[in-house]
Amino acid sequence: MERRDKDNYYLDLAEIVSQRCTCIRRHYGAVIVKNDEVISTGYVGAPRGRKNCSDLGICIREKLQIPRGERYELCRSVHAEANAIISCSRDKMIGASLYLTGKECSTGEYIKNSCCCSMCKRMVINAGIAYVYVRDDKDNYRKIDVNDWIENDESLEGTFGY
Repeated sequence: MERRDKDNYYLDLAEIVSQRCTCIRRHYGAVIVKNDEVISTGYVGAPRGRKNCSDLGICIREKLQIPRGERYELCRSVHAEANAIISCSRDKMIGASLYLTGKECSTGEYIKNSCCCSMCKRMVINAGIAYVYVRDDKDNYRKIDVNDWIENDESLEGTFGY
């Protein structure tokens, strides 16, 4: 049996973490790794103590037909990246990598052209994370240099979605 490469291994972990999601639209899992050590994980879910969309049986963004990457202030959930970041101290995240995997709840397929939303990008930048790996399918992924998000600030262009 061939040994799994490290990046896909960490993306596999993110996929396992996503199984705890309570969003009924999309399941995302995030794993933050530094020096080959997992330092934090996160998945999509309502803030502690609030009811989850999976408990309520409704997604307000889906009900209003809001496209992905837009109007996150209406979402009840905290994103996987945000949950991973708030569970870790900044000094541990400086220079780390974040691994992100997302699947559509309706089909179980990997989310096409997935990426961090604009709010999560800002958190990733401020956390000091250096790279984000995003899974495209079971074996393929993209490696994003976070400096590209700093230099190419989509918020100045008014770009929506991802």
